[in-house]
Amino acid sequence: MTRFQKLSLATSVMTLVLIGVGGTVRGTGSGLGCPDWPRCHGKWYPPLTFHAIIEYSHRASASIVIVLVLAVAVFAWVKYRSVASLFWPALGAVGVIAVQAFLGKLVVDSGLNSHLVVIHFATSLGLLALVVITTVNSFYPRGGTFGPLAREALGISAMTLVVAVLGAYVTQWGAALIFADWPLFDGRVIPVTTSPHALIQFAHRVAALILGLGLARLFVATRREPRYRPVNVLAAVAAGMWLLQALAGAANIWTKTASWAVIAHVLGGATLWGASVAMAALAYRLTASVAAASGGTPRPRAGVGQRVRAYFMLTKPRVIELLLITTVPAMVVAAHGWPSLALIGATLLGGSLAAGGAGAINCYVDRDIDDLMERTSGRPVPAGQIEPPRALVFGIVLEIISFAFLATTVNLLAAVLAVGATLFYVFVYTIWLKRATPSNIVIGGAAGAAPVLVGWAAVTGRVGLPALVMFAIIFFWTPPHFWALSLRYTEDYAAAKVPMLPVVRGAQATARHILLYTLSLLGVSLLLYPLGSLGPIYLVSAVVLGALFVRRALALQRNVEPGEAMRLFRFSIAHLSLLFIAMAADRLIGGPGSDVAYRIVFVGGAVLFCASQTAIIVEDLRWRGKGLSGNKVLPDVS
Repeated sequence: MTRFQKLSLATSVMTLVLIGVGGTVRGTGSGLGCPDWPRCHGKWYPPLTFHAIIEYSHRASASIVIVLVLAVAVFAWVKYRSVASLFWPALGAVGVIAVQAFLGKLVVDSGLNSHLVVIHFATSLGLLALVVITTVNSFYPRGGTFGPLAREALGISAMTLVVAVLGAYVTQWGAALIFADWPLFDGRVIPVTTSPHALIQFAHRVAALILGLGLARLFVATRREPRYRPVNVLAAVAAGMWLLQALAGAANIWTKTASWAVIAHVLGGATLWGASVAMAALAYRLTASVAAASGGTPRPRAGVGQRVRAYFMLTKPRVIELLLITTVPAMVVAAHGWPSLALIGATLLGGSLAAGGAGAINCYVDRDIDDLMERTSGRPVPAGQIEPPRALVFGIVLEIISFAFLATTVNLLAAVLAVGATLFYVFVYTIWLKRATPSNIVIGGAAGAAPVLVGWAAVTGRVGLPALVMFAIIFFWTPPHFWALSLRYTEDYAAAKVPMLPVVRGAQATARHILLYTLSLLGVSLLLYPLGSLGPIYLVSAVVLGALFVRRALALQRNVEPGEAMRLFRFSIAHLSLLFIAMAADRLIGGPGSDVAYRIVFVGGAVLFCASQTAIIVEDLRWRGKGLSGNKVLPDVS
């Protein structure tokens, strides 16, 4: 390393130490150990008391940092005046540390005013950011593009700052122990109390969760790119620090803010912040322009109308339409009649925003495989109509709006269920299962089944047994519906290396699974008749529609061709729509069924469901017995 690199690195480390000592002052309650400034009890050296020594050590550390920052600035002025990436951050650090010293005086003179303490802390993070940027730039002084990766890393840095500042307010407002448990809030996912202390603690934890998800996403996104190796290493460090920070936050509650826990939380937060800033700076330096890398020319800018349409298509409106078809009948069944139009409208709007946000985030995550598949290559992101980071931000904004809107106009449970379905869809299905196992759509179908829970919760404020059965209906409907589509586009999935069932096990095995899951669906559909106290209209509809679905599945098994698969796919959409319409119609105009019919249908549905699920398990075991349990592309050996 050069002398400038060593000096700037030492300055970064010492600034981190300074923040850690500040955390010690906070954790030990020594903020007024020296009640005057710049002297301590009127002298230039502290009295030999615990709090005075702790506070004075903070001022001594600050003095060392001032000297180092000035040395870096002078070095940059003398040697690197023409290198803007080194000169300006070094010069900016001088201005920030001067402000920091003045704020330190104001904090002492004000008797530790909470807002001034938080501003003082935030300024120290700004100082750390500048010296870290100077250090990174000393290794990579030239080039760089503010591309997608750099924007994503910058967003993570911004969220880290938000978490840190919220945490400072938690401490200063005495809100650290407002809840006696962790990670819940007095045993609840959403706190009941709406006091400012409770809200700031809730906001701090939610922001920390979002930050953790963002760090995980960035780590995954950079692990396969050799040129982003330094960013990936820092992402791993930041993710590790995030986990330690979570434990330190829990320790603050478990130990009732013991000094060591407070100090560890402050120092860990500063370290996480420094890593995130270094990550963003490196991402900027290492990212090359897409146009330059490909040798191409920038695409012409689309008109306003085209961009609006592109954002609309980003939400996957056809998927939203199908989800809403199931929400309204669930609300009708829950309300034993029509709920208020205002409640229906609010639930549908909030649910649409959540589903649209999920679709946009999915388009961002799957942009690489969407580009390889004929069916999805025309989506806004792979088609170049919307930049990937904008798609991600758009999706996140929709989710935030959805949560706030549903929580305000409907209830918190509906809001949590809607956004929770998105988190499951993005992180469990899209990022993990979709590329890892042929069972991806089986488990991932839970996300698409969530709207009935949202609708039920909107009406009743809870999730009842009939809602869970409706959830199961959509859950078991999803695999045959989606597998039929994947039979038509098997080559697409194989090209994108997505282990869908037809790619891994072949068409005939997929057709058998479609038949077995269709039988499971029929069994679950019958269970809603007694468990939901529905009447003859629903029972007849469930039997007829289920029988037609089974007939289509049998036809597909006899003739596994793309045309037959698409006929089943289209019928599956009609089946779900008509089945849920029958639920609503039965509740609105039908009468109840008889106890005898309830018992017979319950037994019949349960037996059919258990038998078909047993057959699925046997089929999977038979397949594994052949040694073909992986997710590689295999010939159809069924």
